[in-house]
Amino acid sequence: MSGSRPDPYVNLGKFIKRQRELAQLSVRQLADMCGISNPYLSQIERGLRTPSSMILQSLSKGLRMSAETLYAQAGIIDPQDAEESDVVKAVLQDADLSARQREMMIDIYRSFRKVNEVGGG
Repeated sequence: MSGSRPDPYVNLGKFIKRQRELAQLSVRQLADMCGISNPYLSQIERGLRTPSSMILQSLSKGLRMSAETLYAQAGIIDPQDAEESDVVKAVLQDADLSARQREMMIDIYRSFRKVNEVGGG
């Protein structure tokens, strides 16, 4: 490869698959929860299909995480602050945490940052 960056949707697919496995859901179960077909979810997980924001939102509900988390994984949104981005990225990539634990850690981290911005920290 000539210095090309990895496709964010391949990484997104891997992330969704890992979250689905951590939630102990089959492809069929998650697809049914989200109102999409099994083959479509499988293609998303393999990075072959690019999910719309509506599908990402549906998947986020099925995986019990914020849609923002999946948007960030897909490269659709960029956290404004580079420092926050590194922390959030580290939390998102920790395979030992459940989706809910990741979401809670990110929420707590952001609330601490807000308190400190106001000068209360």
